[in-house]
Amino acid sequence: MRSEVRVRAKGRARAVQAVYAWDVTGALALDRAAERLWDDLALDADVRRRAAALTRVVAARGGEIDAAIRDVTANWRLERVGAIERAVLRVAAAELLEGETPPKVAVQEAVRLAERFGSEPAARFVNGVADALARKLGRL
Repeated sequence: MRSEVRVRAKGRARAVQAVYAWDVTGALALDRAAERLWDDLALDADVRRRAAALTRVVAARGGEIDAAIRDVTANWRLERVGAIERAVLRVAAAELLEGETPPKVAVQEAVRLAERFGSEPAARFVNGVADALARKLGRL
């Protein structure tokens, strides 16, 4: 059980990194950007599978995810949200839509990733938005 939690956490982090790389470069399709990054990192197969599951949801439902984020960030255009926060929120939304992770865990993990890759203010922002997003998507 403990190793499954670790695989999910690592997969989530690698998905955020892939979504971030894809977002800031804009040059490749998300799946290609992810594969390139994960090859460079020599990801474990289990971690790669978890990260790929999340990035597939982001790629397939990106418009819906971005619209949901826009709806809960009324005073922020998505383009004004920092790239780290955008990547974390997109992965959190994918995890919420996927439905395998308890919603409170998905929100908590999004906050943890925002702290890890961003800053304390980023984590507070992500906490508020991810919570509102979980409610909007009917998961809380």
